[in-house]
Amino acid sequence: MAKLQVKMPEDFLLKLSKLGDKTDEIIPKVLESGGEIVLEKVRSNLQAIVGSGTKEKSRSTGELISSLGLSPAKVDWNGNFNVKIGFKEPRRSGESNAKIANIIEYGKSGQPPKPFLKPARRASRKACIDAMKKMFEQEVENL
Repeated sequence: MAKLQVKMPEDFLLKLSKLGDKTDEIIPKVLESGGEIVLEKVRSNLQAIVGSGTKEKSRSTGELISSLGLSPAKVDWNGNFNVKIGFKEPRRSGESNAKIANIIEYGKSGQPPKPFLKPARRASRKACIDAMKKMFEQEVENL
């Protein structure tokens, strides 16, 4: 399964701890606002890569791009909140979207890699953090 991880800055986490009871309401909103930024970058990278540089005419149906989405914020077994960018399963053909995304990202024998996840992570990091900070400040002002 394709996976993307962005870590939050320490000063941001300290501000969160000061909010007390409202943190469980604010954290999901903050994470989802940052996740949307990364999701859009992943989607645009994927659209640019699918069907490009092929020897034959592309057979893309758009199903992989349309299955890309953002999960709601959930708490993992360590007590950390997470949002995930991934693909809905399965495809109409029964094959795995994550498998196809993995082949595109890393390539296979006879097919060169066309990374779209790693570049999206690097390119959207600052914008993601800025969006989360902005949403956090908005939520703190609303308290």
